Amino acid sequence: MNRSLAVTGILATLAAMVATALAAALARAAGVDFAVSNSDETIPVSGIAVVTGFFSVVGVVMAAALRHWSARPADWFVRTAVTLTAVSLVPPVLLGADAATAGTLVGLHLVAAGVMIPTLTRSLRARRDPAAPSNQAVSTVS
Repeated sequence: MNRSLAVTGILATLAAMVATALAAALARAAGVDFAVSNSDETIPVSGIAVVTGFFSVVGVVMAAALRHWSARPADWFVRTAVTLTAVSLVPPVLLGADAATAGTLVGLHLVAAGVMIPTLTRSLRARRDPAAPSNQAVSTVS
């Protein structure tokens, strides 16, 4: 894995974890209980941060793999990450939680994606892509 991408990915992961934990704590303070199904079990804020961290690291590994094996890693990363984010919005709705919990969980997925996807995409685009147009002037011979 490229060192620059790894450092950027770790920092973005930490930022996403803090952002989702803070948003979850604010939602809890506003009355969202994060109760799942018909049980007394609730999702702790720390659990939200841990799950955010795990899936963010999965995203970093995916970005590294695309950087290694794709000619256009940033484009493929955005397509894949946006698709996976869309898929991740389904389970919170199917949990059997109330509307406030389901809506907040969907929002938390979007917060994490809003941190991770642009940050990793910028990092992937920073690599000199041989297929990308050059900014240098092209001289022509007549």
